Amino acid sequence: MPDTAPASPLRTALAQAAAEIDTALELLLPPAEGPEAPLLAAMRYAAIGGGKRLRGFLVLEGARQFGVSRQAALRVAAAIEMLHAYSLVHDDLPAMDDDDLRRGKPTLHRAFDEATAIIAGDALQAQAFAVLADEDTHADPAVRVELVRCLARAAGARGMCGGQMLDMLAEAATEPLDEAHVGRLQLLKTGRLIEFSAEAGAVLGKAPAPQRHALAAYGRDIGAAFQIADDLLDATASADETGKRTGKDAAAGKATLLGILGLERARMQAERLVEQAVGHLDSFGDRAALLRGLATYTIERKS
Repeated sequence: MPDTAPASPLRTALAQAAAEIDTALELLLPPAEGPEAPLLAAMRYAAIGGGKRLRGFLVLEGARQFGVSRQAALRVAAAIEMLHAYSLVHDDLPAMDDDDLRRGKPTLHRAFDEATAIIAGDALQAQAFAVLADEDTHADPAVRVELVRCLARAAGARGMCGGQMLDMLAEAATEPLDEAHVGRLQLLKTGRLIEFSAEAGAVLGKAPAPQRHALAAYGRDIGAAFQIADDLLDATASADETGKRTGKDAAAGKATLLGILGLERARMQAERLVEQAVGHLDSFGDRAALLRGLATYTIERKS
């Protein structure tokens, strides 16, 4: 049966943000003519349409706490979503997870080809930094440099890429990872980018250090909760519900907190992280109502 329940303020805000981010991506990744057209088409296929836009929403809501212009926040949100799309394209490749389905449609290397997928991912990553470095994102070059620095750190060897490497090494390991090592793997692979997404609005708004640190801590905790929820969905939901292949973590022998803690303890851990995340928002008052709702959404979502 279709969902006829009235949309909550959070669901409405998420839908609006997703539409605005897609519009920004349309402008920042325009179709091309000539020999490069297939590359732009592949980049647009990977980045535009579908997805929860959780990272972009975090940017927009963080920026709203400090009165940052919507246009500036949308450019940063789109840049982070480009980088996230690149990571998914590469994660789905045969050399990595070898997935056929992403966001309810064929993965990029299936829709195009493997070489195009690699190049499109590389180009999306480059374009993300180009957007952050552009004067249209912020008039202050120091802010632009800080955005570039923080995103590079979140995405690089001590962030997302490092986490992906640890994930690959864990699959080949003869002994299973313990809880601390799995937590670090997931912090790097998933958490760092979500943490920066929550912090980016404070960077744009030149926020005081305590408030910037509070948003970063909030992002770090919901990032950890988000990953546990993803593991739970992989174990319990269907591909139709999630828009991607499920059951793959167990089949591949991947290291997850779910595998170590079991279903109930993993759910309890996610709930504790959400409660902790919400506590970081005390200084923002009612302005942070949507961020508080988002924390709960991260573990209640069905996809």
